[in-house]
Amino acid sequence: MAIAVLDALDNARTQWYHVTAIVIAGMGFFTDAYDLFCISAVSKLLGRLYYFDPTSPKPGKLPKDVNNLVTGVALVGTLSGQLVFGWLGDKLGRKKVYGITLIMMVICAICSGLSFGASAKGVMGTLCFFRFWLGFGIGGDYPLSATIMSEYANKTTRGAFIAAVFAMQGVGIIFAGLVSMILSKIFLHFNDAHPYKYDDFSPVFSTQPAGDYMWRIVLMLGALPAILTYYWRMKMPETGRYTALIEGNAKQAAVDMGRVLEIEIQDEQDKLSQFKATNNYTLLSQEFWTRHGLHLLGTTTTWFLLDIAFYSQNLTQKDIFPAMKLIKEAPDMNALREVFETSRAMFIIALFGTFPGYWFTVIFIEKIGRFKIQLMGFLMMSIFMLIIGVKYAYLKEKEHAKLFGLLYGLTFFFANFGPNSTTFVLPAELFPTRVRSTCHAISAASGKAGAIVAAFGVQNYTLDGDTNKIRKTMFFLAATNILGFLFTFCLTETKGRSLEEISGEDGGDKGKGYQTEAADSADVTAGAVSMTRQASRRSDA
Repeated sequence: MAIAVLDALDNARTQWYHVTAIVIAGMGFFTDAYDLFCISAVSKLLGRLYYFDPTSPKPGKLPKDVNNLVTGVALVGTLSGQLVFGWLGDKLGRKKVYGITLIMMVICAICSGLSFGASAKGVMGTLCFFRFWLGFGIGGDYPLSATIMSEYANKTTRGAFIAAVFAMQGVGIIFAGLVSMILSKIFLHFNDAHPYKYDDFSPVFSTQPAGDYMWRIVLMLGALPAILTYYWRMKMPETGRYTALIEGNAKQAAVDMGRVLEIEIQDEQDKLSQFKATNNYTLLSQEFWTRHGLHLLGTTTTWFLLDIAFYSQNLTQKDIFPAMKLIKEAPDMNALREVFETSRAMFIIALFGTFPGYWFTVIFIEKIGRFKIQLMGFLMMSIFMLIIGVKYAYLKEKEHAKLFGLLYGLTFFFANFGPNSTTFVLPAELFPTRVRSTCHAISAASGKAGAIVAAFGVQNYTLDGDTNKIRKTMFFLAATNILGFLFTFCLTETKGRSLEEISGEDGGDKGKGYQTEAADSADVTAGAVSMTRQASRRSDA
């Protein structure tokens, strides 16, 4: 059943409003990534500042439970925010909820840098409190940005546009390292000190008091990009699909999208009423689970498994950098020097490993397809992590540092030219309009559950730099990637089709939404397709 406003969106030529939408939604993800990953650059500095032990031969270090809370509490907030704001996005509208998430991110990023207390526990406690609520705001950005972009985009470039929004995460990770590197270098210039291990001076002098200002500035700068995009977010109209298919206001949808696309669109209220009547099922209905249960299983499991590996890499890289010889051992540096070298290593890995992968996905997603990119990414990540695990002792030798860096960078590359991008894209395309934001939120929250496993579980095995523990960690992560590869067969290819065709909302043969390259290429998926078609025909009958 063709509705004019949906056809206009699906077949619109790529124009300026698409670029604007990518930038506005993408800056949210830039902020998200910066806020989530900048903590890795300064967490060792927090240990030196607040947990100094004069009797220890090594600098102060965050206790394991405190380190896990500081680096992981924002992920707990993100999971909670995804579920709450994703549900609200379907109930109240994408635009109404979009601004709230941004305001929370701005306020909590600033408050994180103002964390206070008369003791180390007090400072860490307030820091964790504000980072939880920072993560809560960040969580809302996932389902809302993905849903808004998918509902604005045309069907031929939709995947590339959604991937481009998510690719701003890579830019945010780069800036997390770059900003920390620049600020630590400036502070180091004016507050240089001897290394922790230096015979003629007490080790306490290796930790510059000015470092307490530096880490706060790094965290507070995360508010800046969110502030800059708030006005433009509020200027965006509600998506035509939400206005038409959920609110049932065909006239307003035609007016809003006609203004955006600079064309005249018929409202077709009668067609819209019929459309809504034939697609009036909820998330908990039997019809939803018959049509999309396998899809939801696929999006939740693959995102969960991917984030165990992806966040384990990002949160633990500071502990692996010394083995890669990208930074010196902690006793051989002062506090600000350690931040500088850690940030520089983060920046290098992100620039040459993480960042290119995102944009390879943007370029090739409409040519190769989501399904094949996700399979390839999981498989390659597993291979490179397995190699690192088997050869870890060999790779950490000084003469093999470049090879180690290359292999480690390739795991990031194929995470992003692979499942880290496609797990974000697919939930924004597979599900019906009325539950699209909620289903994306459930999928994303499953991913953050995986990230929490990484922060509170996997990270414990790398903090000490123990070779055997790190090897076992790499084997475990390789296994999770293989599982992600297998669960990808629950999903289907979505490229080149309208959202309504994919979800079966268009009133045609609901089974055709399951005809995919994935189904043609895999017996497992073909069996699932056949069962779903039969269930859909019974429903039609």
